[in-house]
Amino acid sequence: MPLLVEGQRVRLPQSAGELVRAHPCLEERARLLRGQSVQPVGPQGLLYVQQRELAVTSPKDGSISILGSDDATTCHIVVLRHTGNGATCLTHCDGTDTKAEVSLIMNSIKSFSNDVHGGRLEVHLVGGFSDERQLSQKLTHQLLSEFDRQEDDIHLVTLCVTELNDREENENHFPVISGIAVNIKTAEIYRASFQDRGPEELLRAARALAGGPNLSTSPLAEPPHFVEHIRSTLMFLKKYPSPMSTLFPGNKALLYKKTQAGLWEKTSFPES
Repeated sequence: MPLLVEGQRVRLPQSAGELVRAHPCLEERARLLRGQSVQPVGPQGLLYVQQRELAVTSPKDGSISILGSDDATTCHIVVLRHTGNGATCLTHCDGTDTKAEVSLIMNSIKSFSNDVHGGRLEVHLVGGFSDERQLSQKLTHQLLSEFDRQEDDIHLVTLCVTELNDREENENHFPVISGIAVNIKTAEIYRASFQDRGPEELLRAARALAGGPNLSTSPLAEPPHFVEHIRSTLMFLKKYPSPMSTLFPGNKALLYKKTQAGLWEKTSFPES
């Protein structure tokens, strides 16, 4: 079934700019999102999503009410929501394997929505800019194409990507929006920044760094803390060269829960 905008099938392939010109409602939503001020998001109720990670939950979740991610340059942040039960998935996609990522996104929402009658699937794409290597443009095309190939009708509600998310400064290009959050209970999507990126920020960053093709796809567009973040992650990898044996003894998962203050607290290891 097709990717839809206000009930009309999206004609692909076309650029993000061509798409919003064909559907002015998308251009207006992108303009409103770009015009927002960035809201700092605290740890209360937050689950932060790093690059090549996926998180899904629903309004019934008593601990998590906000999903968010930032530091997206050529990457895109994808939000898929089922309006019938509010199940929401947020993913930070970098183009490593977009087909597999979209499949995971769809399956994660379906796992929350098997018995739901009514409602529809709505997708929001944010991120990227007019980078010299056109990596953002490529990722935009991949995501739109993959969602268009799904069996379910998917309604494209927000498209603020690539040239629609670009600003120029001293002849260099940068993304306007690099971070967003979604409120699971109200479905509000807004520009956001984050101080709390737990649990296990460095461990998760090390996984992304070790499994990725390079350090940065757009060095000039990276945030000020990028170099320190990479340095800390590399030091973590040096400290734990064999994480499966040192950090996951007995191949057991690490479990965390949210405290009343909103911080992550490590719980006991699960039973084997």
